[in-house]
Amino acid sequence: MSLAHRIVNGVESSLVALLCRVDDTQMSRVPATGPLILVTNHVNFLEVPVLHSRLRPRRVLGLAKAEAWKNPFLGWLFNLWGGIPVRRGETDLGALRQCLDVLREGAILVIAPEGTRSRHGCLQRGHSGVVTLALRSGAPILPLAFYGGEALGHNMRRLRRTPFHIVVGEPFALDAGNGRLNQERRQELADEIMYKLAALLPPEYRGDYAAEVSKT
Repeated sequence: MSLAHRIVNGVESSLVALLCRVDDTQMSRVPATGPLILVTNHVNFLEVPVLHSRLRPRRVLGLAKAEAWKNPFLGWLFNLWGGIPVRRGETDLGALRQCLDVLREGAILVIAPEGTRSRHGCLQRGHSGVVTLALRSGAPILPLAFYGGEALGHNMRRLRRTPFHIVVGEPFALDAGNGRLNQERRQELADEIMYKLAALLPPEYRGDYAAEVSKT
């Protein structure tokens, strides 16, 4: 591990400890080896240092919007973390190939199907890119949900640490069936993944998937 990695790892662990009280008791359910697509919700910036600090020494990479690399510091940081730039709003084949390479190497790939931060903590509609990746790679999917971090700004202004909860589900393989895999079917599969993620969250955080989870 390089000196830069050691410094950044130390800073991120200290930052998380300073800002949050992390309930990470379920992190032991994350497999210790093998390729894995870790599907999460996306509330704010806290999730990246929390995951990195809890999943070491496993190799963990994730997608980030390509515009972030326009900022020299963020670009350097994402490169250090192994971030994969993705162009939002289009099919980015280069990013897809990098993701498949990561999984072939047995690493953890973190994907937030919502595509952007919610800030309020309630689930937004998931995009279907994760479906293509899961079917092409054959890697298992593990849903992992965060909640509590949406109160970070409020608590910081009052000099309080934020309770940050992590809930880990069960790994599963995505099965597309024998039908035609058109965009409508891809979205159905993406929604199935999001239902599993929503089921890990308290009802008030399920957002766009609250009604469907309640029915099941």
